[in-house]
Amino acid sequence: MNLAEWLVRRAKLSPRSPALFRGTAMVGDYRGFARSAAGIGQALAKRFGIGPGDRVAIVASNCTGYLEAMYGIWFAGAAAVPVNAKLHGREAAWILEDSGAKLVFVTEKAGNALAPYLPDCCRTVVDLASYGFAAMRAADGVEEPVSRGRDDMAWLFYTSGTTGKPKGVMISNGNLHAMAFSYLADVDAVHAGDAALYAAPLSHGAGLYSVQHVLKGARHAVPESGGFDAAEIFETAKALGDVHMFAAPTMVRRLVDAAKASGSDGEGIRTIVYGGGPMYLADIVEAVEVMGPRFCQIYGQGESPMTITALPRERVADRDHPRWRERLASVGTAQSCVEVRVVDEEGRPLPAGETGEVVVRGAAVMSGYWNDPQATAKTLREGWLWTGDMGALDEDGFLTLKDRSKDVIISGGTNVYPREVEEALLTHPAVHEVSVVGRADAEWGETVAAFVVLEPGSEATQAELDRHCLDRIARFKRPKTYRFVEALPKNNYGKVLKTELRALVARERQTEGA
Repeated sequence: MNLAEWLVRRAKLSPRSPALFRGTAMVGDYRGFARSAAGIGQALAKRFGIGPGDRVAIVASNCTGYLEAMYGIWFAGAAAVPVNAKLHGREAAWILEDSGAKLVFVTEKAGNALAPYLPDCCRTVVDLASYGFAAMRAADGVEEPVSRGRDDMAWLFYTSGTTGKPKGVMISNGNLHAMAFSYLADVDAVHAGDAALYAAPLSHGAGLYSVQHVLKGARHAVPESGGFDAAEIFETAKALGDVHMFAAPTMVRRLVDAAKASGSDGEGIRTIVYGGGPMYLADIVEAVEVMGPRFCQIYGQGESPMTITALPRERVADRDHPRWRERLASVGTAQSCVEVRVVDEEGRPLPAGETGEVVVRGAAVMSGYWNDPQATAKTLREGWLWTGDMGALDEDGFLTLKDRSKDVIISGGTNVYPREVEEALLTHPAVHEVSVVGRADAEWGETVAAFVVLEPGSEATQAELDRHCLDRIARFKRPKTYRFVEALPKNNYGKVLKTELRALVARERQTEGA
């Protein structure tokens, strides 16, 4: 079933219900939202020859037009290709060319960056602030979206490409149905009076989360700034009330810091779903202490979007269970639509407590990579998605992630999981953020290197942090070197770029002549 069907149904049931907001100002009800999507879909089909299965890209910063364009693409039966608006124009153009996108929706800055590199397949550019887009929205559209099947592609998402060229992840209508139902079953409820606040990029998980909010007839709000600003989020949430938002762990960290500084507790925010990177135990404990039981955790990948495990608010806030700290340090239990296992290199399930690779099977898992059968065969084996994440399941089914398989440090033949070291360092009161990587070593193969951001006004020495680690983790796991830095390098989704940190330690080692 076409995902735009849910928008049409909601518009019929609740035509005057508020739908689209710019900040706290309503700019469209559900009838208007559906009409705009239908008009865009009709224009794509009649004026530009976009048909079922074609790809249409969106290279745009957050705005309400983004949501209208996305549902318009689905209305026409095409697949949306969301592209990070902060990519270099050449990088964005590569995705357009690889996907074969026939048309691209842009916002001004992203469109200007893209313009010199547009591929031949995609010569039609529509600015979401232009008269042309307004005319598409106002066009007379068909009443019903193009019929699409469960397995037809709806979302062609390109991975971050940290290990090479990005790969296009083919996500179907059925995959997104499973994601939406699992959210409602395993993560959080959604009601018609709620508001989804899109402070994280719509080109990523935040955009996908619009689906269940459309299904339930909730409001959709984009901050006036179009991005993440903690003070603006608090102000907007207080005015809108019952706000849901998706946030990377680094965004949660910034919200908590701002709440502490301002004395806010996040009034108006009902739910913050965090994921997309490691949330450290010390950070989420503090987040609940400062802002209360507003947090839910999900673990997923582009290949199984937002749908591997979940830790709902009652478990995030639980302090009564005898092993609550262990559970809070986990990423929760399998979501309803998938099976989750931890396996060895041969794919054999491992006993509880043993570390191996996390594999997933179920209705939310991608059909494969776009035009890349070799990568598909490597990642999808006998129906299981091999995630590349290392983890362990406990006897109750809680999954604790160790690290990406490529991030594991092998020192003296023994595995060291950076996250375990990072968790230990973050319990020191002077440590604000930390990231741990391996450093090549002639004797040990690799040693542990830690990059540390201190709390403002705090001080700590290497010797002090070393003693702190020795009190908490095995001696062989502790960092051999520390780098005190002002900030950690991060991508546009707030993930720490360990590739940059590894490159830095490699250059330092070359300079030392080691």
